[in-house]
Amino acid sequence: MRLTKLLASTAIAFSFATLANAADPDITVFDWAGFENQSLIEAYVAKNGDMPTYSFFGDDDEAFQKVSNGFKADVAHPCAQMVQKYRDAGLLEPWDISKIPLYGEIGERYKKSKIFADETGVWYIPTDGAYTAVAYNTDLVKPEQVASLQVFVDPAFAGKISLPDNTDDTWSLALLATGVSDWTNVTEEQFQAAGAWLRLAHANVRTYWADPSELAQLMKTGEVVIAWTWNDGVANLRKEGVPVAFNRTPKEGVANWFCGYVNFKDAPGSEDKAYDFINAWLDHGSAKGLLDNFGYVHANDVAMKDIPVEELKAHDVDPVDGILLSQVPIDPTMRDRMTQEFEMIKSGF
Repeated sequence: MRLTKLLASTAIAFSFATLANAADPDITVFDWAGFENQSLIEAYVAKNGDMPTYSFFGDDDEAFQKVSNGFKADVAHPCAQMVQKYRDAGLLEPWDISKIPLYGEIGERYKKSKIFADETGVWYIPTDGAYTAVAYNTDLVKPEQVASLQVFVDPAFAGKISLPDNTDDTWSLALLATGVSDWTNVTEEQFQAAGAWLRLAHANVRTYWADPSELAQLMKTGEVVIAWTWNDGVANLRKEGVPVAFNRTPKEGVANWFCGYVNFKDAPGSEDKAYDFINAWLDHGSAKGLLDNFGYVHANDVAMKDIPVEELKAHDVDPVDGILLSQVPIDPTMRDRMTQEFEMIKSGF
């Protein structure tokens, strides 16, 4: 679900729109590649007779860049740390939760930020989340070798590791590896330490994976034996027959994250269908579709109660007893610094 380059120009942003998966012309959903999955919105299709029209992005920064440059959609699917940027840019209008009956079933831990809901309205509907942790080939790597995140800077695995081509996930790793589990108030000293660690890891990186299917191929061939990835990355690996385990309890911890939907101001399509879409996402049946197809948990806590804990364990999304860095919203200025630093590191500086 990650592309490697930002598309900066308005012309490119508009041309990208022609790549959309055309279906219902009355709504355009700007989403992660792969999320055009009917199991997530069965109620929408049942009501409207077709899937929405989808246009895709590869990472959060790319999505924001496209929308900022004029690409038009009705709703989009950013992760939590990006919502402030959309609000600051004046791109959103609040959701009318009187039209979203199941909003109250979303877990409060997903809704507590004033960035998501304040006296001016509800700006974000959380829907899905999971972990970013250590995937490793069990034929080639021993469990004790991945007991620490320092494996990513171990010279023994030079050229055998892969990291996400993504600011948030890669910085979550660097911060955890240098002793920071709360990224909402990173000091200058902590920033510099994490950046230095990431430069060491960069020296070991075979490649920065752009999407889980790419990572699956790298690990299937044995080019990569250890990766920092999401649950769906591990699911893809297992489908490809790679002997893989997912360590969510290294001593320094792992990251967890969640994403959701925003409602664009001056959207081109049907507002009623935008609400049909988000209501379908919050429907209880979507939780099962999300788990089976992505290995993610649903933000609707009531819906999640219908899923046996054994199924959560099978997808590595049951709760873990260990250190977690939650990828909640952070100061956009700090995130911009992280993005700039990450690009420099990838360029060898």
